[in-house]
Amino acid sequence: MVALPSRHRSLFLLTGVVLLQVLMLAVQIRKGSPDSSDGSSTRLIRVWSVSAVSPFERSGAWGIGRIRGVWRHYFALSDTARQNEELRRENGQLKLELMQLQSKSAEADRLAALLNFKQQQGKVPMVVARVIGSSADNNSEVIYLDQGQREGIRRNMGVITPEGVVGKVIESFRDTAQVLLITDRDSGVGAMIANSRTQSPVRGMGEPLLNMIYVPGDDEVSVGERVVTSGMDRIFPKDLPVGTISAVKPGTPFKQVRVRPSANIEKLEEVIVLLTTDPLAIKPAPAAAADSSAAPAQSVSGLSNTKPAEKQP
Repeated sequence: MVALPSRHRSLFLLTGVVLLQVLMLAVQIRKGSPDSSDGSSTRLIRVWSVSAVSPFERSGAWGIGRIRGVWRHYFALSDTARQNEELRRENGQLKLELMQLQSKSAEADRLAALLNFKQQQGKVPMVVARVIGSSADNNSEVIYLDQGQREGIRRNMGVITPEGVVGKVIESFRDTAQVLLITDRDSGVGAMIANSRTQSPVRGMGEPLLNMIYVPGDDEVSVGERVVTSGMDRIFPKDLPVGTISAVKPGTPFKQVRVRPSANIEKLEEVIVLLTTDPLAIKPAPAAAADSSAAPAQSVSGLSNTKPAEKQP
């Protein structure tokens, strides 16, 4: 232990005695008068102690308050993140339900249109079928239906939608049927231009547009004219919509005529299979009504005696 110099020893002793006296006086002295209105007084030593400790208490309280705030904020953020995740999950579920409702609504509209079309045709036999598949071959435009021989579907029966011609049945099984679309390269439809009644077959090209072949180069053909069935293929009744002429190029001896199908071939979900070639109640276009006013009676009477397609060999 380091010894204190003798000259400093008295100084330290005096300082200690003074401090001791001050502390004893602080213990004895009271701050405030006992005769005051509230009758309270506090020892001076307590006042000093409180004054000395108060800054540390305030600092500690401030620090604890900050830590508590950060801790609460952390839990608040955790709860917020969890709530956001639940809201995102609920939002995704609601979007899925909305898409399902929209799909069901669109399906109901399509089925209502098919039912209305079927009711308009009176006694013309037909079967409504759902598309359940398509060919995996990119070079083949074929779809499969959920109805077959049990419902009377046979080969070479016409398949349509209320908008127009779709294709023909190429194979029929007990509960399914295979349909070749009009856009297939091996497909063809007996057709004619609605206004001029110029007859010319329409063939598929393996693409969305059709090709109207054998249109004479000197015939007047305009973009936007309607193309309908001619009934000459003995598969489709006469005057069913086939499509609209979208492009015409001059040629010798035949023009190059492209036709856009009336039916939405790329988005087929339900179709109608015609069990007969009897004419349907299709209203002619206003421009064609005057030109063909005398012809329908004869054509209808001729087709009404046609044997049903399923009885043909």
